[in-house]
Amino acid sequence: MTTKTEIREGGPVTSRSASRRSHGEAPFRFLSTGAGILLLGIMAAIAVFLIGEAIPALRANKGDFLTELTWDPNSSQVFGIGALAFGTVLSSALALVIAMPIAVGVALFISHYAPRRLAGPLGYLIDLLAAVPSVIYGLWGVTFLVPLLREPSQWLNENFGWFPLFAGEGAIGGKTMLAGGIVLAIMILPIIAAISREVFLQVPRMNEEAALALGATRWEMIRMAVLPFGRPGVISAAMLGLGRAMGETIAVALIFPATFGISFQILTPQGNSIAANIANGFGEAGDIGRGALIASGLVLFIITLLVNMAARMIINRRKELMKADT
Repeated sequence: MTTKTEIREGGPVTSRSASRRSHGEAPFRFLSTGAGILLLGIMAAIAVFLIGEAIPALRANKGDFLTELTWDPNSSQVFGIGALAFGTVLSSALALVIAMPIAVGVALFISHYAPRRLAGPLGYLIDLLAAVPSVIYGLWGVTFLVPLLREPSQWLNENFGWFPLFAGEGAIGGKTMLAGGIVLAIMILPIIAAISREVFLQVPRMNEEAALALGATRWEMIRMAVLPFGRPGVISAAMLGLGRAMGETIAVALIFPATFGISFQILTPQGNSIAANIANGFGEAGDIGRGALIASGLVLFIITLLVNMAARMIINRRKELMKADT
């Protein structure tokens, strides 16, 4: 049987629809390319602004900006990013380590374990957590979490003090890196869970059914079919959450004690980050102080770009391996 092509005035229907697609493709390509170029231009403009505002302060700096642990640009004009960059990376990495297993577990529960009546409301609840302002998390951390962590911190120090993260003498608990990491983990958990859930829901149904037909249990099916398929998306979600943790300001400014030093001890009252230092010091900073804070913002900008580039390389590598396997 042959398929007839309906002929109308103006030509066949099939050719007219193809013509519409061709006419609509060029504007879409133009808009998408322009949006990409505009985004690159905005990022370049931000970098130029940060560099231009930071150069006078960096010239007036009497210390090494990359290694100096002191931050006193207003009076002695000695400041460095070493302690702030270390605190930013440590707190963000700690938050990611705490949030990732919970977020992936929540996403798997919603997508493959929970009944449909429960999965919908639970998914909406997770999405709503991402809309809570960061100052609320910070106030909750100061008033509730910090006092709550005193006894667990003492227990960790007494039983696992041989491990560098849980070591420390003197004051244990209070405004610590652990408290800041937990607050940041709660903040980034909804983002990672929501994206991971959507990725897991996109797994081809045939792959899941094939694994179950071969006798795999539900967990074995998830391990063999769901997790390998969703790994690039989970990595993207993790890097997005890591970027949110690195740039968080108010929550960590309320919790961190604003000390300047490098230490892996997360149970003692010490720690700071670039964003928190900018929030705490910008209002009282002079010309050199504002330039120094902008220079620290430039370092945070570079760190975030490097993290995103690393994530993109990992994702592309995973895609190449998946194509090679198929």
